[in-house]
Amino acid sequence: MSIQEVVFGFGAHSGIDDVPELLRAAQQADRDGLDIFSLSDHPYVGDRLDAYASVGFILGRTRRISGLVNVTNLPTRPAPMLARTVTSLSALSGGRIVLGMGVGGLWDRISDMGVPRLSPGDAVDAFEEAIVLVRLLSGGGPAVTYRGRHYQVDQIEPAPVAVPDVWTGSVGPKSLAATGRVADGWIPGHAADWRSERYRVSRPVIDEAAAAVGRDPREIRTVFNFPGRITDRPLAATRDHTGRWIGGSVGQWVEELTEAVLEHGATGFVLFSASGGAQDVVSLGRWASEIVPAVREAIAKGND
Repeated sequence: MSIQEVVFGFGAHSGIDDVPELLRAAQQADRDGLDIFSLSDHPYVGDRLDAYASVGFILGRTRRISGLVNVTNLPTRPAPMLARTVTSLSALSGGRIVLGMGVGGLWDRISDMGVPRLSPGDAVDAFEEAIVLVRLLSGGGPAVTYRGRHYQVDQIEPAPVAVPDVWTGSVGPKSLAATGRVADGWIPGHAADWRSERYRVSRPVIDEAAAAVGRDPREIRTVFNFPGRITDRPLAATRDHTGRWIGGSVGQWVEELTEAVLEHGATGFVLFSASGGAQDVVSLGRWASEIVPAVREAIAKGND
């Protein structure tokens, strides 16, 4: 995926009881030309599918769509093994993998898995080290010896596979700055969008950290998790009293997303069910066949 390309995808529910719907939605999205599907990673929940096993299986059943774990529960997936996982998936799928990285939010549940609990500051340090180490263990080259505070490896050969794009779910200032230094993309937390206070406060932290290490902040894409309803008729209001997007007609979606790209620099949208449950395949079909092509066309015209 190029930096300038605006990507469109969908977020799926990964409950074990939802397997038929998940596979049907992913295969439909692949046929309809969506760019990416997204699964969450909560390994401490017994009725959820393992995120990476699921991504690998779905990539094997599809042809062009990419997979994203949104976001990887890093404390339960040590960086050297995570590097092997994502490079293997990349090799098997022809590069159709994006590495979503998170600091780890639900520490009470994470520590229930037998993982040592980290302080917030240490968790962010480990997160940044992990991104650096995954990069070092991708793309070929000489054996890697790495001595960080949280990760140490000795003479480990990198996989001869290109480094995957890394998108983070950073929230706090320290992790946002780490995103600016070492990541390729950012997914604002809590489904915040370009009109939110969270975005207005957070994105400058990423940009300043990127510039401080000589990076062009425009190289770091912003991908929005975007729940909402697709209605047959226009709604009188597409946002609620807090400013959060509710949804609307196809035309209202197209107008909103086109403005997000052209005026606010958005570079990706992942559709989620407004109810928080499994994706409705009818809405997914309308997203892929009606909204996404119209937004792409409007963006192209706007950039002329």
